[in-house]
Amino acid sequence: MVKVKRRKRFATVKRTLHPKDMRILHNRTMSKEKGPKICRNIEKPVGLFFHYNTQLGPPFRILLDTNFINFSIQNKLELVSAMMDCLLAKCIPCITGCVLAELEKLGTKYRVALRVAKDPRFERLCCLHKGTYADDCLVNRVMEHKCYIVATCDKELKRRIRKIPGIPIMSIVRRKYSIERMPDDLGATRNI
Repeated sequence: MVKVKRRKRFATVKRTLHPKDMRILHNRTMSKEKGPKICRNIEKPVGLFFHYNTQLGPPFRILLDTNFINFSIQNKLELVSAMMDCLLAKCIPCITGCVLAELEKLGTKYRVALRVAKDPRFERLCCLHKGTYADDCLVNRVMEHKCYIVATCDKELKRRIRKIPGIPIMSIVRRKYSIERMPDDLGATRNI
């Protein structure tokens, strides 16, 4: 048997509904009958004034993510001194229990990062939630307390934190720490 080739039709118009069609008119009347829209009243944080976070100030408390510690080791950056060079102020690195658990799960390949994370200069924050997913833990902690700078190299986590107003993000750019969305009044420099 010979296979018949189908030709492509040119200049065909996509079929659309007529504006006076009963289905469209029925949907419009249904939406009008529902009544007034209910607006939610969202609480605004007290510490923010035009997206300027007044709770941030030296000494800066910096929440560390797992990949930030790994990339710091790969780029041969000493965490505390490089943070102080970036912010020009005293820094207190903070590590949650989820980040430590995530580093322990990664095994022997990341034992140097685990040893760095257990440094006594770092402040340990207890997690009261179930699970050990560090990204959710960091986002929830930042939503509750807006006194932190989040240090991460994870694109997805950065995208989630950018949606929260007033939270600066520290990352590694060209073998240096750089910070984005930091108010200039706090004396922070941006390494770009």
